Amino acid sequence: MTGPEITPITSRDNPLLKDLRRLATDPGAYRKLGRVWLEGDHLCRAARERGVRPAIAVFAESYWPGAQTEWTGCADRMVLLPDALLHGVSGLESPAPMGFVFDTPKPPAVEATVATVVLDRLQDAGNVGSILRSAAAFGFRQVIALKGTAALWAPKVLRAGMGAHFGLRLIEGADLGALDALRLPLLATSSHDGLWLHQAQADRTLPHPCAWLMGHEGQGVSAQLQQRATQLIRIVQPGGEESLNVAAAAAICLHASAAISAGSQ
Repeated sequence: MTGPEITPITSRDNPLLKDLRRLATDPGAYRKLGRVWLEGDHLCRAARERGVRPAIAVFAESYWPGAQTEWTGCADRMVLLPDALLHGVSGLESPAPMGFVFDTPKPPAVEATVATVVLDRLQDAGNVGSILRSAAAFGFRQVIALKGTAALWAPKVLRAGMGAHFGLRLIEGADLGALDALRLPLLATSSHDGLWLHQAQADRTLPHPCAWLMGHEGQGVSAQLQQRATQLIRIVQPGGEESLNVAAAAAICLHASAAISAGSQ
């Protein structure tokens, strides 16, 4: 594969490096700059496999000699940095040897009948990224993040998502009115009320496709959102804990829906 020549950058005051520092450390910088910084070869491969072509690919000097065969021509602009400079913009304890810069994706329109996960004011980036992974794994191709939810393209969410972003329709900053476009049953998780998930799964009353509503880590699904729910669903916890981590609860619920779908085929 041929493509643009790789250009060395040696000044820490280069404008690109300044942008990368912001993108790596500020969760909301991608909204201001209109660019996303994707750090690490695993995430870059995941993006490329989904057809993402970055505007800029950045490589550490020590990494590039062994990476040329795989990555030459992978971006419109190719940049080579001394290892110390790339480490200086990294948001990782163990800095990655490469990264992609691409335009912040424009949110798509809500698809009415695609299996969906709705995130209601989730704050923890790790939880959000983990739920995106579960959504991708279990066939929920659309995620709607309501206002107040952690930024979906923030660095920590990207790392926790492990590439799931690139297989999903991601809509963020949505208000409750956006859910009016859905033509699906809305299932709200609850700690104390509603149908038991295992029973709904056993008697095949768990609808699919559907939209799962996953709530704030401390407060759960908001009262306004619960009022929109078709069903309330709770997960049996014989160990006696009051509630599950929201990412764990999402994985259980989405897997149950996927099992129903697989059984009907």
